[in-house]
Amino acid sequence: MAERRTAQRRTADRRTIGDLLGDDRRRIDRLTPVQALAEMDGGAVLVDIRCQELRDETGVIPESRHLPLSVLYWRLDPTSGSRDPDVSDPDRRIILLCAHGYSSSLAAATLRDLGFARATDVDGGFEAWAAAGLPVTAAAG
Repeated sequence: MAERRTAQRRTADRRTIGDLLGDDRRRIDRLTPVQALAEMDGGAVLVDIRCQELRDETGVIPESRHLPLSVLYWRLDPTSGSRDPDVSDPDRRIILLCAHGYSSSLAAATLRDLGFARATDVDGGFEAWAAAGLPVTAAAG
């Protein structure tokens, strides 16, 4: 019983990942897959942050860019020597997509902190995109 109270005190002294996710999601205007597709048609870039293995297994979204989460911030930061000029404009609408919509929410909030005021993500991630019957193709390999 004493161990349980100690663990509860430790949790009360720190934020959980659930707390962080909730706070971050309140700061971004999440999109449904259909909304994301419409915004792509209007010039937004959809950035798939999933690992290559998952993309190989489940497919990719045509016209999306693949920037794994491990390099995302360096490719988007316009001051980085590793920036990608196609996506490093802070004024461009950046829509992130992960497998289920959790990592992409955290990453979109981080991009907002880096000055990408229009960064957002797809609610439900790739799973929701595929379930909506939107375009998916096999990963090039």
